[in-house]
Amino acid sequence: MRHNFRTWPLLLILSLVSLPLIIMYVFQVVDSFTAPKPGSLIPGAVTFENFRFLWETPDPGRSSIWQVTFNTFVFATSVAVIITSISMTAAYALSRLNFPARGFFLGGLIVLHGFPTVTLIIAIFLILQFLGLYDSLFGVILVKSALELPFGIWIMKGFYDTVPWEIEMAGVQDGASRFTVWRRLVLPQVQPGLSALFVLAFLLGWSEFVLPLVLAPGSDAQVLSTYLAALIADDSKLDFSLYKAVGMFYALPVIFIYLVFQKKLMNIYGGGTKG
Repeated sequence: MRHNFRTWPLLLILSLVSLPLIIMYVFQVVDSFTAPKPGSLIPGAVTFENFRFLWETPDPGRSSIWQVTFNTFVFATSVAVIITSISMTAAYALSRLNFPARGFFLGGLIVLHGFPTVTLIIAIFLILQFLGLYDSLFGVILVKSALELPFGIWIMKGFYDTVPWEIEMAGVQDGASRFTVWRRLVLPQVQPGLSALFVLAFLLGWSEFVLPLVLAPGSDAQVLSTYLAALIADDSKLDFSLYKAVGMFYALPVIFIYLVFQKKLMNIYGGGTKG
């Protein structure tokens, strides 16, 4: 009881801070399933007309919501696979191998991750044009993966640092190769970190907006974030209820992933305490 009495002021403050967000989410859900009058805060009649984008033929020049959702899924999954695959090998090398300029690479990871993405847009735009990857989903996947790799490698290095050396030494003394020791003994120890990194990388790809907007403006490579931006930018057919319904459709996978994998995501920094 004393413990609960001491924590209730903190809970009250957190509740008050979170209240505006909760109110906004409530209004988004209510307005998605109702037809309120313009300027009114009172919900109107319940309707599913706002979700007509799920079955209606899209406007001329606008992609189907299912094609855009597929593009978003491919984009987020590809980014997650690339970041996880490279991070689990590169981080092991930085954690376990003593090679020249190791400290330089470790410092470079922090600098690269802290570098603002917006300042690189022009250079990235020119490189993609030179490679013929501008306005393609593949080009944006490569750029997003490269920008998030320093973060993934640094996180995985922290998890590798927590694995005792004795596990590897025992495998080497039994005659196993370094690769076999990594694959069979070390990798299972950092499996929670890999899972959390994959989920987090997927969410980073799912919510990306600036890179697809600038580097893939065409309708063939459109993702849900840019689809939403196009809806709100269409002044001739402005429909806030439709916009909120599409926003709910966009947010549902993220909410589901957070509910299922919240423990893994909360422990993403658990292995990053060692340098």
